[in-house]
Amino acid sequence: MRTRFYIPYLFLAPAMATLTVFLFLPVFAALLMSFTDFDIYALGDWNAIRFVGIGNYHLLLQDPMFWKSVWNTAYFVVIGAPMTIFAALLAALGMNSRRLRLRSVYRLALFTPVITSLVAVSVVWKYLYHPRFGLVNYLLSFFHIGPIDWLGDPHWAMPALILMAVWKNFGYYMMIFLAALQTIPDYLYEAARLDGAGALQQFRHVTLPQLAPTTLFVTLMTIIGYFQLFAEPYVMTQGGPVNSTLSIVYYLYQQGFRWWSLGYASSIAFVLALFIFVIAMLQMLLRKKAA
Repeated sequence: MRTRFYIPYLFLAPAMATLTVFLFLPVFAALLMSFTDFDIYALGDWNAIRFVGIGNYHLLLQDPMFWKSVWNTAYFVVIGAPMTIFAALLAALGMNSRRLRLRSVYRLALFTPVITSLVAVSVVWKYLYHPRFGLVNYLLSFFHIGPIDWLGDPHWAMPALILMAVWKNFGYYMMIFLAALQTIPDYLYEAARLDGAGALQQFRHVTLPQLAPTTLFVTLMTIIGYFQLFAEPYVMTQGGPVNSTLSIVYYLYQQGFRWWSLGYASSIAFVLALFIFVIAMLQMLLRKKAA
């Protein structure tokens, strides 16, 4: 009996050991590092490390560049997440239509950006946004709209990144919505039609309530992913122009791997984790109250 009791733990041991070495220990080490002034000099002499307590966090709250990165990231999330969710739901509704032909071809076309390298996509879109030779400005010229310096103008740089991110990510959430749509029983729509409900009323009173758990999941995943904005500004704008696309993760990268202030960068990482945790908990509470 005792042998049988230990067998499940033996199967779990390799996975738990891997998680401990590559996840739990690094996170714990980063947490300890956030309470020190660990920098490039400490790499050569560990005796140079000083314990500063919450000094990094206190300095972080007074750092205007950090709050600039928070504002930029919040802007990206608040605008980009709803657009992504709306595009994904709209595409899923279209893919779920029985009258649509070649649905598998359209699904493949819309899902392809998801499996494409984000760095490669960013490079391609950087050329699409070129102020003189880019395809975007070329298409706008047909509507008599002058060329826009998408990545060089502080007012347009973040909207340009948002547009690219929506195009890149909505296909993944479209597939999740599509799977959820296909689990909604047909008799619910039949009952709604018998009660005289039109297409819009069916969507409002049948489809949306049935999709509520999926929508919550998609919303959480989108917000968590968009809070980790990094590759787009790193490849396309380097945080500019005038820090208009400086995200929290990109600022963390600058502090940790450009200026080698690893202790300060670790504190940024845990503040970001706190932001994501609080937002996720608020969404869960709002979902419970709505239910």
